[in-house]
Amino acid sequence: MVVKLTQPPRRPQEIGFDSFPTLGIIGGSGLYDPGIFENAVEVQMHTPYGLPSDNVIVGRVAGRVVAFLPRHGRGHKYPPHKIPYRANIYALHALGVKSVVAVSAVGSLRPDYAPGDFVVPDQFVDMTKGREYTFYDGPRTCHVQIGLEPFTQEIRKVLVETASKYNKTHDGGCYICIEGPRFSTKAESRIWREVFGCDIIGMTLVPEINLARELGMCYGLIALVTDYDIWVPHQPVTAEAVEKMMTEKMALIRKVIVEAIPKIPEEIPKCAEILNYSCV
Repeated sequence: MVVKLTQPPRRPQEIGFDSFPTLGIIGGSGLYDPGIFENAVEVQMHTPYGLPSDNVIVGRVAGRVVAFLPRHGRGHKYPPHKIPYRANIYALHALGVKSVVAVSAVGSLRPDYAPGDFVVPDQFVDMTKGREYTFYDGPRTCHVQIGLEPFTQEIRKVLVETASKYNKTHDGGCYICIEGPRFSTKAESRIWREVFGCDIIGMTLVPEINLARELGMCYGLIALVTDYDIWVPHQPVTAEAVEKMMTEKMALIRKVIVEAIPKIPEEIPKCAEILNYSCV
């Protein structure tokens, strides 16, 4: 069943549930249908920023109502620089989502973060160039603080503890987000490692994380290392290698998400409270 909405629902019954989904899952490359829901409903959300990457799937996991959105759309329709990030985050927020758990494929910039490992980052560097970064285009001026804790600690803690039970998982790391869709040059990769001191590299974190913060939503990321970027000469990164690793680890990623969902708090007030002193 597909529910079509032209404005945010005022009652959860409009999407077929007795409560709104307070938790949203954003799936990265290879994760287009979580396959974890009971009583799933697809919601087509029209937003002021256009349509999201795909319909939002809403269903129950361990009794909790959860929303899921594939970042690239089913069939991987959108490359990183063309993803409708504002529509995606707005759609989740309009459905009642207060916290986001995102899944991404990343490259490693250090030898001990090996392909197949999970990383739950705690900082990021933005090197993207031409995306829509904010909901605050005017007339109101807002400067939303994100630097101290861009990834919500309460979500990070759950992800690290859950993922560590099943796979090598690194607690912390700096994610550098590049524009894409091309991979880095060898010179760039050296700069990200040796000058910037970053640990993992990807193309989709920004502005997804910024936009979530602007709407008072908490955000956590579990990243799967698929390759060593280009700085390891005998293991150059390819799209095929990324997809292969994601496929191999997909069942494990789903298992971690399902186990983590009931452990993530329904309410983490500090994420929304930041907005109280962000606008002038």
